Amino acid sequence: MSSVAKTIELSAESPDSFEDAVRVGIAKAGETVHNIEGAYVKEHKVIVTDGQVTGFRVHIQITFVVD
Repeated sequence: MSSVAKTIELSAESPDSFEDAVRVGIAKAGETVHNIEGAYVKEHKVIVTDGQVTGFRVHIQITFVVD
């Protein structure tokens, strides 16, 4: 049996860590996308406010199998 996978790209943010930002992004995508197989973190960024790191942002590609 063959399968087809699709990849979407999104950004997610957390005030706690990069790891949490990835978890937030995958959880949110999972609300409407099913069969998520994995994710690739393309980019890490920090959000700076008044000279302090206030958030962590990731740009990720999520791969899922098409029904």
